Amino acid sequence: MSPPGQPEAGRVTVPAPAPHAGRGLAAIFGATFCELVGVFMLTPLLLLRLKDAGVSTALAGLFAATGWVGIFLVTPLASAVTQQFGRRPTLWLSAAVPVVTAAGFGLTDHLPTWFLLNLIAGMAGGLRWVLAEAIVAEFAPAHRRGQMVGLFETMVGATFVIGPALLAAVGSTGDAALWIAFGWLLAGLLWTALIPRLPGAGDQHSASVGWRGVWQALKAHPLIMAVGFIGGFFESGLTSILPLYGLALGLGSAVAALLVSASGLGSALMMLPAGMLADRMAHHPQGRWGNEAHARLLLMRLCAIITLMATLVIPFVAGTPWLAAPVAFVWGGAGGCLYTLAMIDIGSREEGITLVNSTAVLVLSYTAGGVLAPALGGVALQWSPALGFPALLLFTAMLGVWLLRREPR
Repeated sequence: MSPPGQPEAGRVTVPAPAPHAGRGLAAIFGATFCELVGVFMLTPLLLLRLKDAGVSTALAGLFAATGWVGIFLVTPLASAVTQQFGRRPTLWLSAAVPVVTAAGFGLTDHLPTWFLLNLIAGMAGGLRWVLAEAIVAEFAPAHRRGQMVGLFETMVGATFVIGPALLAAVGSTGDAALWIAFGWLLAGLLWTALIPRLPGAGDQHSASVGWRGVWQALKAHPLIMAVGFIGGFFESGLTSILPLYGLALGLGSAVAALLVSASGLGSALMMLPAGMLADRMAHHPQGRWGNEAHARLLLMRLCAIITLMATLVIPFVAGTPWLAAPVAFVWGGAGGCLYTLAMIDIGSREEGITLVNSTAVLVLSYTAGGVLAPALGGVALQWSPALGFPALLLFTAMLGVWLLRREPR
């Protein structure tokens, strides 16, 4: 297997940035920001409305999971949809569908219809996730790809805070919050309309798509996909279970909930610097860090080691609970940086439909890590907060270090 960033035989070489790439990037940034603010304002609002209507917690949780089911269903098919319709129309589709589904939530209270709308909205969100990430990585200038990808990931992280904050400011009673969220989604659609005509992908008709394309991408970049899993485990997955860990440490509910903020803050603050550092190391005038692939590999190894070092502190957290917040900060930051560096890496070596395939696998592996962390972590906490939970995290962190260490330069 070639080191990360080294194109394999027969791979498509990445061309110079496309005409109007700057305008296209600005439009994708604006569209994604508006759409995600609307999504993260709408999602908690719908859950609150379900609870107000007397729906059980289990059924409300199933409703929330339906959106993730939609993402899982569409992600492997993102390249096939893109090949069929083209990148620009696919982006329009992914922005238009959430506007329609949001209107549907406002026009009916029929619960089965809500489930269907949420599933469809999740599928549109998955399509947007894969395609926007791929286009940002492809169209960013080569010497600033890390900066642009890091900035994009930071912006996405900010919407996790802005959307719920807007809902808290407006309130969940009445229809105002719903239609404000609808307005944000509509703004995202209008921004998407500003995306200029994109050049046709060089592999538009030759690349494999669907599950076959995903399998080829997985075989081509198993290490990068493993990095995505580790990143998803420590950034997204652990975030959802940190309040339970805080309670197991004896922290109060409010303080335990703040561990989520610590993790999110680490992710938001570290991804852009990591991307910028990747640019500087990859384009060092004297080639101090080797070629671009070697520089990124070194940074990924460093992030994995930092994750392991933070995890080694876990046995001391029980006796010193204030350590929990710094550890959560490091987990969120290092996990987010691993995902960012993986996206920069595949964006530096591929383009078009092939890049969409690789991005789809990265998203799937990241999401798998995000799903397994709370599932396995909950069991480990139930069994032994002092032994089982640290053992699970140490195993995962050591796995990441081992995989990156065995990768040849």
